[in-house]
Amino acid sequence: MRRRVVVTGMGLITPLGQSADETWQALLAGKSGAAPITRFGTDGFDVRFACEVRNFDPLNFMDRKAAKRTDLFAQLGLAAADQAVSDAGWDTSKPAGSRTGVVIGSGIGGIQTFEEQCAALLEKGPRRVSPFFVPMFIPDIASGLVSIRFGAKGPNYCTVSACASSAHAIGESFRLIESGKADAMITGGTEAPITRLAVAGFGNMKALSMRNDEPERASRPFDKGRDGFVLGEGAGVVVLESLEHAQARDANILAEVVGYGMSADAYHMTQPVPGGEGARAAMQECICDRGIDANAVGYVNAHGTSTPLGDIAEVTAVKAVFGKHAANLVMGSTKSMTGHLLGAAGGLEFSVCVKVVQTGIIPPTINNDDPDPECDLDCAPNVKVEREVELAISNSFGFGGHNVSLAVRRFEP
Repeated sequence: MRRRVVVTGMGLITPLGQSADETWQALLAGKSGAAPITRFGTDGFDVRFACEVRNFDPLNFMDRKAAKRTDLFAQLGLAAADQAVSDAGWDTSKPAGSRTGVVIGSGIGGIQTFEEQCAALLEKGPRRVSPFFVPMFIPDIASGLVSIRFGAKGPNYCTVSACASSAHAIGESFRLIESGKADAMITGGTEAPITRLAVAGFGNMKALSMRNDEPERASRPFDKGRDGFVLGEGAGVVVLESLEHAQARDANILAEVVGYGMSADAYHMTQPVPGGEGARAAMQECICDRGIDANAVGYVNAHGTSTPLGDIAEVTAVKAVFGKHAANLVMGSTKSMTGHLLGAAGGLEFSVCVKVVQTGIIPPTINNDDPDPECDLDCAPNVKVEREVELAISNSFGFGGHNVSLAVRRFEP
């Protein structure tokens, strides 16, 4: 028997806001989170802007001593997990126990700590490397810290699959619950890649937009003038529970998870397969997972990074999966506003899908001023769309050819 799995809590720390509601309202308003980088001086950099999380204070979630021993990526993840658990209405006065697990994905982990400690080693010698370097840097530490915070002794690990990391985390958590290996999971992703090394690396591989003079217009999925993605940071965490577990505690159920599909391109380190074969396979598996009706899908939150090849491949894949129905659905990209949160993107965008099926409102894809004729599906260009959506799909595709699709449905008891 495969148990039904529902979403009962959400937490978001993003370039658009420091809560799920604040982020959602900014998305509906078509607000861009892109601006000149403030984290470090950008002289000599080809790309000088990003989607930073502004005014984040870790002391709202931990004491000063703990903050000094925790990389920003883990701080963001802990903050989002706190919000998600609070939103789910959990009683945190007692440990969550062995039937509750944590899977938090991250593509890069503590790269800020990595840079700082490499500088300490090279400039001051090995004795100046912090004893906290390893536990601050490793990508799984966010999942471990969330487990410690809530006393969750069930399955606990980290998924690392580049930009598909948190989508894999949510999908694997879904599997753990439906198979009976856990009753509840705290899951999603976190990332803090706006550092000198990461910006230089992504910039030098020509993956990033170069619109330094107009950052807010730089991320333009499906637009003819797109020239790369905008680097973002943040965290998206949700609480998943078996339906029985949620109902037993009279939880407020936000949506139901009804599909998980994954595949590999097996093609190229960074480029998608022309024609989107891998993306198509992930979406098809997601739809077939629980036999959902493809014609009932009203919204696809596209991976939609604003890269020349990626957007076309994904549109082609959606057309192949949905056939004539592709013309009836909205395939939008919230990355036009948030930038690309890399390993945290799936957690954020899955949460967007939950909000869409809840509210019947679809966020716009901003900066879609000159649509690419090869990207001819409705992306809700520049203006939100109000439409009842029963089913929504979130796509996440990562460097290395990792593809994940997740499906959520409006909850019906």
